[in-house]
Amino acid sequence: MSGAALGLEIVFVFFLALFLLHRYGDFKKQHRLVIVGTLLAWYLCFLIVFILPLDVSTTIYNRCKHAAANSSPTESSNITGLYAAATPVPSQHPCFKPWSYIPDGIMPIFWRVVYWTSQFLTWILLPFMQSYARSGGFSITGKIKTALIENAIYYGTYLLIFGAFLIYVAVNPHLHLEWNQLQTIGIAAANTWGLFLLVLLLGYGLVEIPRSYWNGAKRGYLLMKTYFKAAKLMTEKADAEETLEDVMEEVRKVNESIKYNHPLRKCVDTILKKCPIEYQEKMGRNMDDYEDFDEKHNTYPSEKSLVKLHKQVIYSVQRHRRTQVQWQILLEQAFYLEDVAKNETSATCQFVHTLQSPEPENRFIQYFYNPTVEWYWECLLRPWFYRVLAVVLSIFSVIVVWSECTFFSTTPVLSLFAVFIQLAEKTYNYIYIEIACFLSIFFLSICVYSTVFRIRVFNYYYLASHHQTDAYSLLFSGMLFCRLTPPLCLNFLGLTHMDSSISHQNTQPTAYTSIMGSMKVLSFIADGFYIYYPMLVVILCIATYFSLGTRCLNLLGFQQFMGDNDMTSDLVDEGKELIRREKRKRQRQEEGESRRREWKERYGHSREDSTRNRNVHIDPKESNFSDISTNRSASKYTRANNRTERDRIELLQDAEPLDFNAETFTDDPLESESGRYQPGGRYLSMSRSRIFDDV
Repeated sequence: MSGAALGLEIVFVFFLALFLLHRYGDFKKQHRLVIVGTLLAWYLCFLIVFILPLDVSTTIYNRCKHAAANSSPTESSNITGLYAAATPVPSQHPCFKPWSYIPDGIMPIFWRVVYWTSQFLTWILLPFMQSYARSGGFSITGKIKTALIENAIYYGTYLLIFGAFLIYVAVNPHLHLEWNQLQTIGIAAANTWGLFLLVLLLGYGLVEIPRSYWNGAKRGYLLMKTYFKAAKLMTEKADAEETLEDVMEEVRKVNESIKYNHPLRKCVDTILKKCPIEYQEKMGRNMDDYEDFDEKHNTYPSEKSLVKLHKQVIYSVQRHRRTQVQWQILLEQAFYLEDVAKNETSATCQFVHTLQSPEPENRFIQYFYNPTVEWYWECLLRPWFYRVLAVVLSIFSVIVVWSECTFFSTTPVLSLFAVFIQLAEKTYNYIYIEIACFLSIFFLSICVYSTVFRIRVFNYYYLASHHQTDAYSLLFSGMLFCRLTPPLCLNFLGLTHMDSSISHQNTQPTAYTSIMGSMKVLSFIADGFYIYYPMLVVILCIATYFSLGTRCLNLLGFQQFMGDNDMTSDLVDEGKELIRREKRKRQRQEEGESRRREWKERYGHSREDSTRNRNVHIDPKESNFSDISTNRSASKYTRANNRTERDRIELLQDAEPLDFNAETFTDDPLESESGRYQPGGRYLSMSRSRIFDDV
């Protein structure tokens, strides 16, 4: 099994990252480099989280083996004989190889490749790709130039931080600059910035995740919050539509001013391709390509203004499409919560949906998740399951907060994570060690990463599900993951006392901490910031519990959901009315479709039979005459509704001459008929059963 566990986790983590990226990104519309860069960043960060427990168990085995090698010769020979035997080592013997043991030399190389690749992504490649994706340039050279200019300040800031650490080491007489120390300074600078963000996000997630599941058991709370979201989303949706209309108006003016032979016409065509299809059709119909441009009498926009317009078009179209999709998803969620509230008092124990689902459900799901099972899960089991899960997560949060405040104490050991790992290390129960490490770091990762998925910086950074996340937000999330994961792992190793700089023991370090170098080069970072700064998580947890951030945002004018606020109640009422309107609209549509189906089933066959019988008993001349009239009327309505077909017929068929002696005539020569047959043809076309086609 040596290396098999590592290979399985590498494959599993890849598909996990691919699944999450498919949920938030759009593989069809977004650039392949954006997809590959984001997937690689997410994959490396998730890989560190999943592989680190294997590194811990392997390190504990290596410590045991090293201690056995330094023991007495008699004990060493016994251990050698036990390893040479084909039978497994007895459980009472401490040094037996774990099932997930990774051979020596593999983990250091693996961590170097993963760590430095993630650092290259977060500090160099992804910021450049982020600026490149947001650029409105029309050529690769122009986009690269814009990205370099935007990242000059960005890179300069981090070079300033690195230079400050470098000056500190150069001034200190007890330290001498070497390549390993220079590398450690760079790692310390990156981890310091990552730890600063880590504590902020961790303090929010430790409280908000258990509270979200506890509130998820309250149907009334969820329904009110959904109404609140509907009111806010409708405002955002209306603003997105207005912004799109304004931008499209600017595009229309530019499209009309810059003619086909203008040097900047290619730029305008590129902008038009990014516009919605309905706007492209409108602008295409109103354009006259035969008019030349005049440089002397007309003023034309510059290429710089077109670049800015191109950037606005990309942003406004993406935002408009995202709000449209989110509105439909929110409507389905609100309708379902209202159905759950109605079915809670049902005596039949059958879940009844008010509206039909727009998408057909899978037969396999319908068979096992029938209305009875759905009623028991939604109305009885799910609230209690959420409450139990909230209690378990709350216990984990308390353990994390306690350990963050006491992990620096080695005698006695107060960190609960360290206590659990040390108890398992005494018995060398590697499976328990790996499970405990995985659950601990997985919970820490969920608290941090879920905050990254929830956070929203106005409309510039926003991870929206259902393939509605733009390229800028995807790349920004990859940057955050790569910056947060290394300090998260170091913090976890400090909580479990697997980091020698925390435990102050002369033991073999893990392969992950070995690539970080000795943090003693910067003593005020290793012995000060890394130890005392995580204690601020207590203050952040208290602030999150009392919703201080939410209250501050409300005071600044950013409405947030709060139960004891007048603005919240007003928005809830507004959202409730919006949901009612949409629900009535859906019901009218379903009723209209059901009536049409019922009418077609009831009168469709009888109408076809009566038409067939009438054609049998009719006179041949009259039959020929009625067929001609019917065909003419049918072609008339087809031509009236399809202008493209009308133009094609005009080219292939001569128009009938107008009869000015007739009583009525039409403006379209193709729609005019002879004076002798026109009244009869119109009468027969109305006397047939086509009068009910629109019902």
